[in-house]
Amino acid sequence: MKIITNKLSGVAEIILEPRVDQRGFFMRTFDEKQFRDMGLNLHWSQENHSRSDVENTVRGLHFYLPPHGEAKMLRVIRGRIFDVVVDLRKNSPTFGHWESFDLHDEDFKWLYISAGFAHGFCTLEQRSEILYKQEKYFSPEIDSGIFWNDQDLKISWPVQDPIISAKDKGLMSMRRFIELYGGI
Repeated sequence: MKIITNKLSGVAEIILEPRVDQRGFFMRTFDEKQFRDMGLNLHWSQENHSRSDVENTVRGLHFYLPPHGEAKMLRVIRGRIFDVVVDLRKNSPTFGHWESFDLHDEDFKWLYISAGFAHGFCTLEQRSEILYKQEKYFSPEIDSGIFWNDQDLKISWPVQDPIISAKDKGLMSMRRFIELYGGI
């Protein structure tokens, strides 16, 4: 298992190392010592499984309202997604910056996202499935988000007219988030 940090501090790719033979593969997906040594979250309250049946489905950009925040760790187990994180940490030098990741079921990695980031993704294949761990239990009263194609963020999404939930169509702009909260 290798842990690779990225341009946004607080986001890491955890590269898994499957042992492959004629039967298939076996791999370790969590190592408490390595996570602790890298300062990554060790406690997960909830694990979720998300499936999007249709290509070009966008979910997010989700986060918990300040002063809450929540770490997440996700992995694609089927299909492929364009994954995006946006830094919402008030005092971060990369506040408002985003980074994207092309994640698929054969790359054998987790994406670790510390608290203080908005997260979303676009499915690039039909029946894309994601497993993700959450630091905190789902709490609808603090669950929020920023609209996927916010004009100030200028995220280079691979889709123009995605399938979006009614909830995600009603998310706020980055500008409104800053006006209301200033950051997480």
